[in-house]
Amino acid sequence: MTKRIQSPGKCNLCGKTYKKAGMSRHLKTCLEQNVDKKPGKVTRKTFWLNIQGREYSEYWLHLEIPTTSTLMDLDQFLRDIWLECCGHLSAFTIENIRYELDTGMIDSMWGDFFGPSMPVKTMKERLHSVLRPGLEFYHEYDFGTTTYLKLKVMAERERPGRSKKIELLALNHPPEIPCAKCGKPATQVCTQCIYEGPQAWLCDEHSQNHQCGEDMFLPVVNSPRVGECGYTGESY
Repeated sequence: MTKRIQSPGKCNLCGKTYKKAGMSRHLKTCLEQNVDKKPGKVTRKTFWLNIQGREYSEYWLHLEIPTTSTLMDLDQFLRDIWLECCGHLSAFTIENIRYELDTGMIDSMWGDFFGPSMPVKTMKERLHSVLRPGLEFYHEYDFGTTTYLKLKVMAERERPGRSKKIELLALNHPPEIPCAKCGKPATQVCTQCIYEGPQAWLCDEHSQNHQCGEDMFLPVVNSPRVGECGYTGESY
């Protein structure tokens, strides 16, 4: 994949922009000022998670999720914002245990061929039973053209309110990817050339005469799954 500039991102609590490295420091203060000081006697426990592409770390986000949520709830959020294309299988790896979601799609054959490489459980586990502050763990989507994510539990918090919803705290801006022909922002990526270097990334004009043909292109989207399988970012 072509080299990209690490993108800053927007804090959804205050609307300000920060670099990737500075967003964690900012959110610690911003959560205290804009969330924790809200009135209300009822609170709920949440995990603050930092998530990024394991191979393409220019894609990153922060979220807050109730500790009573399941791994399946977290998996669905990741599918909706970054991953879902064809209903593929997925799995979390947490302290040498895999938690898998079998959607019944064709990539379930990988388990039949190779068998589990470590103990396997379902994603019905609640987060408070498998996560703790400081823990790093991993997520895979699609066992054929796999997208890998790295997750870290930044903190366990007491948050005002009863809501069980997952809240997106911050998300990266789309990375700057230039067209290989003219340097303008790339809008299309050739799935045939994506592993061969920068020539896969083209603007609308220069993608029209590309040697691999129009059928090989996918839109450039703000996701670590860009250019993989049939992902178009429709859910995002």
